[in-house]
Amino acid sequence: MTAAAHHHELYTVEQVRALDRRAIEVLGIPGYELMQRAAAVALVCLRQHWPKARRIAVYGGPGNNGGDGFLLAALAREAGIHAEVFAYGESRGEDAVRARREFEHGGGTVHAWRQDIELPLVDVHVDALYGTGLTRALAAEVAALVDRIHATGAPVLALDVPSGVNADTGDVPGAAVQANVTVTFIAAKRGLFTGLAPGYVGNVQWEPLGLPETLWQDAQADAELMRPWTLPSRPRQAHKGNNGHVLAIGGDHGTAGAIRLCGEAALRGGAGLVSVATRAEHLTALNSARPELMVHEVNGPQALEALLPRATVLALGPGLGQGAWGHALWLTAIESGKPLVLDADGLNLLAREPRELPATAVITPHPGEAARLLDCDTAAIAKDRFAAARELTRRYRAVAVLKGAGSLVADSNGRVAVCPWGNPGMATGGMGDLLTGIIAALIAQGCDAWQAACLGVALHARAGDLAARQGGGERGLLATDLLDPLRRLLNGQDS
Repeated sequence: MTAAAHHHELYTVEQVRALDRRAIEVLGIPGYELMQRAAAVALVCLRQHWPKARRIAVYGGPGNNGGDGFLLAALAREAGIHAEVFAYGESRGEDAVRARREFEHGGGTVHAWRQDIELPLVDVHVDALYGTGLTRALAAEVAALVDRIHATGAPVLALDVPSGVNADTGDVPGAAVQANVTVTFIAAKRGLFTGLAPGYVGNVQWEPLGLPETLWQDAQADAELMRPWTLPSRPRQAHKGNNGHVLAIGGDHGTAGAIRLCGEAALRGGAGLVSVATRAEHLTALNSARPELMVHEVNGPQALEALLPRATVLALGPGLGQGAWGHALWLTAIESGKPLVLDADGLNLLAREPRELPATAVITPHPGEAARLLDCDTAAIAKDRFAAARELTRRYRAVAVLKGAGSLVADSNGRVAVCPWGNPGMATGGMGDLLTGIIAALIAQGCDAWQAACLGVALHARAGDLAARQGGGERGLLATDLLDPLRRLLNGQDS
């Protein structure tokens, strides 16, 4: 096994520091050598992404991140690239001081950063201001520098973490560098892939610095990045009864679209049968639009109870509402003990009236719903999405999908998976209804709650990316645009 085997592992800042200490103290690799390796791979990264770059500006902070920047600038000069360095503060720490001296002894000039300095015309800016340790907002003068860097229009390479991004949580408490590429060292930091961070990191490139596999022995990653996978091919003798029966419950007055999207996604997700329990007024429209759905008028709990015995899994919440009708169906569905995927008003009712969920259950809140479920505000959810996802699964004893950029899936075993796919075009109505149906279909086909949530989130996000690429872009993307790509991905195509 090589270090590349850890490509999908995500670590907290403290875990990365422990790996760094292990490399120095146990493997005997000096800290300065690690800094040299970081600078070397950063230069390779820069030349890969901007092969015609001839002038760069490096902005170095006082710590080891700044040291990485000084050594990168020294190597760039040796390679014939003009490199100017602007230092924010005096270097601190033996390795950072040594790196600065090496750059200067090689003929480089370090400009002490002042507000009245004009930024040079360069091909690439290099952010080496702060590393993984910064959790507060950038100081006003640093934020002003960041704004000026962005105003030049030149691309930015961030070393390890874009300054202003919390590497642990993905939160961005103030101004931050918007990098085109982030080259991150030793281990991938979990915060780079979720929350606000995806809007700042650009393309993330992980570099293990040539460290041996022994560095990661006995190291337990905090989370993992999802990888593309799908279900195995079906046997030739399969019939619809082998692939489960989804019962989608919802669609109060005026919300037929939500429950139709959920039901149709369950069909496209491979369920053998899909029934819909909804208001009488929606029967004609749903039967006409998608005759493969078995649509039933459900005017109360007794009518729903008649449908439950045939169901493998329930998809509860899209268009359900929070009135008497929706509440009665919600309560009946939960008390049935059937495997359950809970979304939308199903979650709002759960926040209002906590109940023990069935043994197999997946909840899929967006940040607003998560805040209601945890009795806090959305700012608290954004501040630490990993903690929020884990608290959701602890409190409700269900697999939790915390939606948003870099959706998280958490379970009671402490596992967290982070989705690296998806795009802003998916921020439209109906996308969550699709996800509910997809996850329910996967449970119907035999996946456990963790597998169904991870695969469902991945397929949903990847289908969104395919739909955006093949359909003309992200803006104007509709939920129904995902259904054809979803089918192809589920069958191992377009992967």
